[in-house]
Amino acid sequence: MDYKIRPERVTIRTIDRHSLSGKINLGVHERLSDLFTKEQRLFIVMCDVTFDGGKGGTGRVLFVNKRHMVWAEPEAVTR
Repeated sequence: MDYKIRPERVTIRTIDRHSLSGKINLGVHERLSDLFTKEQRLFIVMCDVTFDGGKGGTGRVLFVNKRHMVWAEPEAVTR
C-alpha cells in the first residue's frame, strides 16, 4: 500500500454545532470529498486542531466520527 503525506487544512462542523479547524492527511486521495465518500473508515484523524473559536492548538490530535459531521470545508489556497 502506498503512503503519502498530503496535509489539507479543513474546517468541520459537527452535529452538536462544534467547529473544528485543523489538518487532514489526504494521502493518496485526489480530493477532500474522496476521504469522506470513498474511504471506508469511520473516523477522520485531524491534527493541529482548534475548535470553537480558538481552543486547542498546535499538536492537538482528534479522531472525529464521520457520522457526527454536518459539513467539511477545505481552506482556500492562495497562490
